[in-house]
Amino acid sequence: MKHKIQSRGLRSEMSPRALDKWNPAIQAAVENTSETITIYGVIGEDWYGEGVTVKRIDAALRAIGDREVTVYINSPGGDMFEGIAIYNRLREHSQMVTTKVLGMAASAASIVYLAGKKREVASSAFLMIHNCWTFLSGNRHYLRDVSDDMEEFDAAMADLYAETSGQSVEDMAELMDDETFIRGKRAVELGLATGLLAATEVTERETEEVGQANALKAMDTALAKAGMTRSERRELFASFKSGTPRAAGGGTRNAASTDKPSAVAPDLSASLSAATDLLKSLKGK
Repeated sequence: MKHKIQSRGLRSEMSPRALDKWNPAIQAAVENTSETITIYGVIGEDWYGEGVTVKRIDAALRAIGDREVTVYINSPGGDMFEGIAIYNRLREHSQMVTTKVLGMAASAASIVYLAGKKREVASSAFLMIHNCWTFLSGNRHYLRDVSDDMEEFDAAMADLYAETSGQSVEDMAELMDDETFIRGKRAVELGLATGLLAATEVTERETEEVGQANALKAMDTALAKAGMTRSERRELFASFKSGTPRAAGGGTRNAASTDKPSAVAPDLSASLSAATDLLKSLKGK
């Protein structure tokens, strides 16, 4: 099914609601051990072209070796296909995997979360599950075919939620239809989580990097609402990273990338100013 859907050029997207509610400042209070992996950003492509990928997770697991691993998650989701690949890689790990949601595990990140044999969530945190999102264009035959493919993909996700939680497939599909945010205690009640995190395990770090991530997500949301396509937005953000902001639609699409899921450009002040001017011009159209 994955090959079939991707062969049509379908790319899953983050839910705008999840991106809006995601707080990148929420992190683990202590995470500096050799057996931890942090997922603090977008699954798959982020604003600069590469967020949390199976390649990055695979490298981290190789470095950890034959030991138990803890995965901390605070993510608005992203590419479902990348999320499934990460889920499968974590499930293949030789030792026990514990997943912990600190702030949010939305969409594709909720799939990654299910990979843990032990799955914990902060009482103030949320899982968010929904049907696959995408943006595409084509004639009615193409759109109908893609809709059929997406229905199968959603059914597979409902099966996975149901198998993990012990709930019925029908109940999980209904929650997905409603794009449901599930608080920590409710996640335990449903069987999606195996327990709650202690409040002392979660903190908020208001760093410069977090501030820039907040600015980037706000711009991404605003530009999408203004009608800018995903490819144009990614090109614009790539230009921010290179330090040469420009209007979307021009210049190269080959931007440098990083394996750090929460990495942002070191200084975006000039770029943020340029983006503000761009937003004003878009609103004036």
